[in-house]
Amino acid sequence: MGETSDLFAGKSFPEASVSPLPPALYDLVAVKGNSPAVMFDKGIESLGGITAFVKRGQTVVVKPNIGWDVPPERAGCTNPDLVRHIIQRCLAAGAKAVYVFDNTCDNWAKCYKNSGIEKAVKDGGGKIVPGNTEANYQLVQVKNGKKLKNVKVHELILSSDVFINVPILKNHSTTKVTASMKNLMGVVWDRQYWHRNDLHQCIVDFAPVRKPDLNVVDAYRVLMRRGPRGVSVEDVDLKGSMILSRDMVAADAASAKLFGVEPSTLPYLRMADQAKIGVMDLTKLSINRVKLP
Repeated sequence: MGETSDLFAGKSFPEASVSPLPPALYDLVAVKGNSPAVMFDKGIESLGGITAFVKRGQTVVVKPNIGWDVPPERAGCTNPDLVRHIIQRCLAAGAKAVYVFDNTCDNWAKCYKNSGIEKAVKDGGGKIVPGNTEANYQLVQVKNGKKLKNVKVHELILSSDVFINVPILKNHSTTKVTASMKNLMGVVWDRQYWHRNDLHQCIVDFAPVRKPDLNVVDAYRVLMRRGPRGVSVEDVDLKGSMILSRDMVAADAASAKLFGVEPSTLPYLRMADQAKIGVMDLTKLSINRVKLP
């Protein structure tokens, strides 16, 4: 796990209340320490605040990973406290409605309940929507897709004003690491097609279809082994971190570093960088690294 030093260790962290650059100039924010809610507030501050993304009267879709029927401690799904807090911040910014859904791998009702996310959404004032009905997905042509020529996408992704992608950083048996880009598999109907037809290429093909306006990578608890479902809490490291960026390639590159993996070793990230979907080389980015007490 030595690569984590490239993201946090050995860097000069600003004081938690200070941003050395104007928020608009940051490409990415890496926050370490404290609760998911506190980290989100400090991180979004460095990107101009939630009102830089959500305007009064807009509809918002928040897309966490709710793919697995596991409790939060197993780190298979996004932290429910983070989901609730983002919903609350969006509503405070004047959002008309905040929707949450996922096309799950396990039984959707059990995933929603046992992940803690269904309750978190309701407690936060959001609207939880099932993702298990094909009628809610619309066929979209994939421009320049090599493996994906068309794909059925959930109507909320196509109709909402703001798309906030909230994956959890974890190990994956095929891609090694999963975060922002792969989390988009949960907005399409036939996710198994991706696995059967070059998963890395399908991830890249779909990425430009509807880029998230904001990516918030939950790295509070990180499943380091035997992902993506999560088998035991023994496989989970408490990293207490978060990555925020408008660029999901950059977010995933930073997430890979935090995980302990060189981004260039991940095929989907190399391919996305080459396709100019985003920037993988973190040395080319303006990054605010914030360590909270």
